[in-house]
Amino acid sequence: METMKNLTTLCLKQVIKPRPKQSHKGNFGKILIIGGNKNMSGAAIMSASAAVHAGAGLVTCATDSSNFFALHARLPEAMVVDHSDFETLTQAIKQADTIVIGPGLGLDQLARQILKITLSTVSPTATLIIDGSAITLLAQQNEPLHPTCQVIYTPHQAEWARLSGLAIAEQLPQANQSAQQRLAAHVVLKKYHTEIYHQDGTISRLPIGGPYMATGGMGDTLTGIIAAFMGQFKTLAPADVLDAAVYLHSAVASDLSQSKYVVLPTDIIEHLQAFMAQFS
Repeated sequence: METMKNLTTLCLKQVIKPRPKQSHKGNFGKILIIGGNKNMSGAAIMSASAAVHAGAGLVTCATDSSNFFALHARLPEAMVVDHSDFETLTQAIKQADTIVIGPGLGLDQLARQILKITLSTVSPTATLIIDGSAITLLAQQNEPLHPTCQVIYTPHQAEWARLSGLAIAEQLPQANQSAQQRLAAHVVLKKYHTEIYHQDGTISRLPIGGPYMATGGMGDTLTGIIAAFMGQFKTLAPADVLDAAVYLHSAVASDLSQSKYVVLPTDIIEHLQAFMAQFS
């Protein structure tokens, strides 16, 4: 097993660079966030907001139509589609280069149909980030996913237990890596000192972050940052880009915790642009 590497600020310096002067929005990723049922709109909104504030060029949110007003009010930069309109959803999936599925998606039959359409439509050249409800749905299917594109799973420990079959007490690096290799995907295992298991066999560990981040929506925000980074830094090694996205999320939170007892996901989102500017 590879030695686990502790991430430092260096990972941000290696990835976040000044943008070329002749850039346009198409250069920085076409992101699709699929999630947000009637009861969990906030998850999709926070994920989409994080993607926009972390530098994504174009962000579309495929969500329940009841969420449109809230999404437009909170994030006018994002476009929306109704995720129950399967024809429109299919076109949105085909047009995106980075797709997130799961934040607030739910576990009902509609969610299952949306997941099935996404998996059958996603382009081999795209990056698919599987989060939240979508991880649980895949685990319930009890059938291995054979990805044709680059896949990133972002489970917390309970979701990882369902997906990998490893009880939380059994989630040790060697066992985690074996499960990750069977999935043929990157795995961001969210916990105190998050661990990142890469497809190339390397393992990264996040030495920052803390209990001030223990609040709803934190994972949705991380997923949006990952999507933005995978979309806008496509020419760099995926492992390096993923490491930087995960580190950025906790680095901003750590900075804010100096003056806040609890750091909210929306606090992180609002400070992403200024924090990233330090490295450009």
